[in-house]
Amino acid sequence: MRSILLIGMGKFGVTLGEQLLKMGNEVMIVDKREEIINPLAHRYANALIANCTIVENLKAMDIPSFDACIVAIGDDFQSSLEITSNLKDLGAKRVISRASTEIQRKFLLREGADEVIYPDRDLAEKLAVRLNSSNVINFIDLDSRYSIFEIACPGKWAGKKLADINPRKKLGMNILTVKKDDEIITSLDGEYVFGTGDQLVVFGDTETILKFINRLK
Repeated sequence: MRSILLIGMGKFGVTLGEQLLKMGNEVMIVDKREEIINPLAHRYANALIANCTIVENLKAMDIPSFDACIVAIGDDFQSSLEITSNLKDLGAKRVISRASTEIQRKFLLREGADEVIYPDRDLAEKLAVRLNSSNVINFIDLDSRYSIFEIACPGKWAGKKLADINPRKKLGMNILTVKKDDEIITSLDGEYVFGTGDQLVVFGDTETILKFINRLK
């Protein structure tokens, strides 16, 4: 269980908070709007109505005690910037801030954010990739170059052994796991035979994998 401070309970913050709770984390939520916090308070270990641009309010939260502090504000970049800076000054272990543009990302990193997220951009990218190919089930960007994709097993692979396909050498991607019906297979050897309904979790260079997926159309 991780201790999380979540500042900003708009639509993104509410959704993120719910997911963090489901994963067993201890979450403290904060927003300056009473009408936002009151309906949510009963679900969280701690819920506070406070303006986090005021340093004294942050000091009262014992910022160093949290494993991560998330600034999920999306409609007031100046406040997001100030809060990010103040959290680092108060000894936050890890600050994750929300941005809408590349310029915002640069400013947030400059003010001390350890990580900057783009919820709208990430959602748009995932939708674009999924719409572009029926083979893509999901994907996660690890950095600017590498990603993990969950894809449907290519039809031409069905009935063939992993050693014969040799995706690492021939295609430049690693198969991490295979979902076969209700079973998740994590230990794959060269003798594994792919099935039509297999779902593959693969890792590699994003552009390389996308090119491979596009050739499957």
